[in-house]
Amino acid sequence: MDRRQFLLGTAGAGALAAGGYGLWRAADSGRAGRDPIELQVRETSYTFGADRPETAGLVSLADGAPPPVLRLKQGQPAHLRLVNALPDYTTMHWHGIRLPNAMDGVPYLTQFPVGEGEAFDYVFTPPDAGTYWYHPHCMTMRQMAQGLTGILVVEEAEDMGFDADVPLNLKDFRLGDDGQLLPYFTPRGAARGGTLGNVLTTNWQVSPVEDVPAGGLVRLRLAATDTARIYQLVLPDVPGRIIAWDGHPVREEVPWPTADAPLALSPGQRVDVALRMPDADGVELAVVARLGFGQQDMVRLRTAGASLGRHMREVPVLPANPLPVPDLAKAEMQELVFGWTPDGSGADNGLCGTFGYSFWSIDRTPWPGDAVEGVGPVATLKLGRSYVLRLRNESPNAHPIHLHGLVFTPIRSNRRTLATNPTDTVLLQRNEVIDVALVADNPGDWAFHCHVIEHQKTGLAGYVRVV
Repeated sequence: MDRRQFLLGTAGAGALAAGGYGLWRAADSGRAGRDPIELQVRETSYTFGADRPETAGLVSLADGAPPPVLRLKQGQPAHLRLVNALPDYTTMHWHGIRLPNAMDGVPYLTQFPVGEGEAFDYVFTPPDAGTYWYHPHCMTMRQMAQGLTGILVVEEAEDMGFDADVPLNLKDFRLGDDGQLLPYFTPRGAARGGTLGNVLTTNWQVSPVEDVPAGGLVRLRLAATDTARIYQLVLPDVPGRIIAWDGHPVREEVPWPTADAPLALSPGQRVDVALRMPDADGVELAVVARLGFGQQDMVRLRTAGASLGRHMREVPVLPANPLPVPDLAKAEMQELVFGWTPDGSGADNGLCGTFGYSFWSIDRTPWPGDAVEGVGPVATLKLGRSYVLRLRNESPNAHPIHLHGLVFTPIRSNRRTLATNPTDTVLLQRNEVIDVALVADNPGDWAFHCHVIEHQKTGLAGYVRVV
């Protein structure tokens, strides 16, 4: 399929030619009636610590810096113009946002890939407040491994009254002793749990220190934006609670993560935490990731100034997002099987990068590739109806399963008790079966895949059609 065929088939999805330099404003979403916010994808370099050589070949929306935190406003139109200054093709997916299908950023399924010197206008109104993120869906493995992942915050209509709002982008990089990027894809990793990085960062920094008000109420927004790593997080032993999961206010309490029971945060997932900081100046608290070889402070929060004297009882109840409620009594069951593939010789992703392997599948059929025509959906849902999707993992590996454009609620597992909090990504453990409920309220073809990107790109992908 060429560009002209695609655009004729989609009645023009908003692609255009453009140039210029990247621009973002943390407090300005490019609301209707204003110029669009330009986000230029470009190559850059960065130094991951004073004792490391400079790393070249990274990809960001900024020179010598990580992709910025983008802040939109719930219910207000946003206009984001992606400008491609890379020699590769790219797109941008707004992970977790319920938006029109043409704005979802999936190559060939919703738009044509954006070439060098071209741009694409993403125009949508986010209906839900919360913590989301953005990443490419073309040349996905390469550009994400090289750093193109950023947090997207949709602010509530009213100020929630926290004394500090701290987004934390958890991202690892695979670097050699010379500081340069090692191969981001390995067949061994792709056939197992994914290829992990060896330098763990938060906002591209190793164990950074963030100053926050002493005695204040702090909102942490943690997002796991790796291609493969599942974080096991331990939070500080101070008054606090988890207030949102994958963007949405929790309906059911999530236990406070401890060293004996850490919180698993898999690729694509986010968690919002409210903390009451100690009163004394200069106290440091750590958010810790437990690793197979030990542990690492992902961030240290340091109190600063005189105590604000806040109390946990002042933490607001986040307003519920306007989500549809599934009717379980009338819900239709559809089962999807995730596992290894019995056959397959690699996917044809057209202009968006192809690996010559197929290891994974949905319903024992590997995804043939983004650019292959005539591939049907893994499930067809009727608009407005309720469904239960039975997600069955027939492999010994974990799979964070992500559904675009829709929100679902886990309702049962054959292995553990699940919190019934709305989400867009669920971690399917080895040999686990999870039932999730949803309302098919957003029409279109919605990508449905594992967010271990090597799994996605070697077969564990498909799409759900809502008509």
